[in-house]
Amino acid sequence: MKNILVLNGPNLNLLEERDPRLYGGTSLDDIETALVSRAGERARVEFFQSNSEGELITKLHEARGRFGCVIINPGGLTHYSVSLRDALELFEGVKIEVHLSNILARERMRRRSVTAEACDAVVAGGGAAAYEAALELALLLSERRMGAE
Repeated sequence: MKNILVLNGPNLNLLEERDPRLYGGTSLDDIETALVSRAGERARVEFFQSNSEGELITKLHEARGRFGCVIINPGGLTHYSVSLRDALELFEGVKIEVHLSNILARERMRRRSVTAEACDAVVAGGGAAAYEAALELALLLSERRMGAE
């Protein structure tokens, strides 16, 4: 069974209080429940949310050798955190960046992702369904990577 770590950055703990046109109105707890259910017997999913960049980096460091995949929604750190990007680069498993909203259709400052440069793929838009798509993609890429080894 694969181990998948789902990291969530700043303000995602208040997701259901944010603009539902952009974020869908689903809570992070609801997203976690849906992902754990969808993973079923295929993967063990662990969620972690922090408003602290340092805690997210530490969690990534600790994930090395313990998790085969990381799905990360860096929140606002997406656009400027070189440190988080470097921590992602050090993680050797599959890395998928996920966003509830389509960041390419947002304000100019939100259109560039520094962290995506260290990821295997990005899923953006579609609300909570983006996490489900990211899970399926992480499992698929992980299987392909294991088959290539």
